[in-house]
Amino acid sequence: MSEAHLFAIGVLLAWLAGIRVYLTVFGIGIAGMLGWLDLPPALAAASSPWVVGVSGALAIAEFFADKIPGVDSGWDLLQTLARVPAGAFLAAATLSPDGSLGAGMLATGAGVALTSHLLKSGSRALINTSPEPVSNWAASATEDVVVVGALGLAFAYPWIALAIVVAMSVGFALVVWWIWRKLFRRRPRTAVP
Repeated sequence: MSEAHLFAIGVLLAWLAGIRVYLTVFGIGIAGMLGWLDLPPALAAASSPWVVGVSGALAIAEFFADKIPGVDSGWDLLQTLARVPAGAFLAAATLSPDGSLGAGMLATGAGVALTSHLLKSGSRALINTSPEPVSNWAASATEDVVVVGALGLAFAYPWIALAIVVAMSVGFALVVWWIWRKLFRRRPRTAVP
């Protein structure tokens, strides 16, 4: 694969880590363990049975925690400590032919993971203002499907996957911004005669 393809995959993995870090690591590990992917040396540890087992267990815990309104926001706050560094590592490790991580790619991965994490947690905070749980479950299930689908697409067609993710992110950011403005718009003051 060319460096441009690896860059696209690295950015995509960082974005996915900002949404579902454990599911992303689990997917990479399974793909490497089963021989579906030839992982770069810095990512080879992801195919360890220990890493696959722990990330799989944490992905299951996240799956359930993310479906409960209120708990999902607390989980997102706590996971900021895991998602951003993991996204930085995944992006840098993808472009590492010798196992050394480049500072530029670490910074890029951290920025991309933080952006997708903020979009996810910000939208979920807005969804949690709704009293019914269906929208929360639907948002969480959509995130699960997007991460699994994007992982599958990332290794076959990285540029298409990256374009879809960027378009979804921009569209989603615009929707969140629009809803935020509608909810918290200041009402003009009327002059008292």
